[in-house]
Amino acid sequence: MPVRIKICGITRVEDALAAAEAGADAIGLVFYAPSPRAVSAAQAAAIVQALPPFVTTVGLFVNAAADEVKAVLAEVPLDLLQFHGDEPDAYCGQFQRPYMKALRVRPGDDLNQLAAQWPGAAGILLDSYKAGVPGGTGETFDWSSIPAHRDWALVLAGGLDANNVAASITASHPWAVDVSGGVEAAKGIKDSEKIQAFVHEVKRV
Repeated sequence: MPVRIKICGITRVEDALAAAEAGADAIGLVFYAPSPRAVSAAQAAAIVQALPPFVTTVGLFVNAAADEVKAVLAEVPLDLLQFHGDEPDAYCGQFQRPYMKALRVRPGDDLNQLAAQWPGAAGILLDSYKAGVPGGTGETFDWSSIPAHRDWALVLAGGLDANNVAASITASHPWAVDVSGGVEAAKGIKDSEKIQAFVHEVKRV
């Protein structure tokens, strides 16, 4: 079964097209103002409109007011939502969109027990834990902490790039991998050659 690929933190139309042309399955748009990869609804709408068909568009939010998420959805036809804060399942499921819940992995976490708190999630995204940082740490975590037996779709994130993504897939057998900083020339600016190299490694392994 092929591992799906999401390129997150897209801020420019040309980077979205580079991801699609390289073979990415999804792109991520960050609606979290403190992030250097944040986009406005207008920017996001232009990016989504430029994409070819069959590329999933994902909107990332961190402890946003429900009205804020609804305002974005009124302007941007997102396919999937991704929540990186402390949002409970009932909150995440209210927007008539499938959603992923991001968990920041700490030593000793029982990931099956944690994932069970979001029964409505289409997938659980695992990222590295760093105090005060809701995601995008650029650091990996111990992949051996991921349970081999799980009844949820794993989306693996955290410090991935073309050099380590093959090892991460071999270690964790994810449904999908999610990369942002590992394919950038600068924060929020993607490098098309790095995207191509990342996608190539995922498909190779």
